[in-house]
Amino acid sequence: MQGMLKLILIVAGCQWITACQQANLIHRPEVRLHELSIEKIDLDEQTFVLSFDVKNPNPFPLAIREIRYGVKLDGQRFASGESSCELDVAASSDSSFEITVDLNLLRTAPDLLFIVRDGASGEIPYALEGRFVMDIPTSPEVGFAHSGDIRLSSIAY
Repeated sequence: MQGMLKLILIVAGCQWITACQQANLIHRPEVRLHELSIEKIDLDEQTFVLSFDVKNPNPFPLAIREIRYGVKLDGQRFASGESSCELDVAASSDSSFEITVDLNLLRTAPDLLFIVRDGASGEIPYALEGRFVMDIPTSPEVGFAHSGDIRLSSIAY
């Protein structure tokens, strides 16, 4: 009996969230690329850490279990992928998360290697877009997008 009650509550919750999404009651979280740092750099491989700030404008918490993302630097695709996570953003609050990206810019995007190198003394425009996969069965993914400039002078080598 308790198992059936839990199932009914989960289904009702999913339907409520889907209805809220369709009625524009779920507001998109604001996600901003906060910092780009280099963890490792050599000719064969570069490891970058992308640090993001996320703001939940909703009056309920967001339980995020997967992040799908794409990042462009100076108009060129820098990184994209999916990352499992355990990110709970409280209602009407801010949080942050990091994604580690392993690349070989010399082989895959030599122009980006120059952008990162030359951008160490200034700002580089970036574009970020993606989706959060919520920890609620059948709930819709919540999209996000942001663009701006990031200062690379704070990169840690």
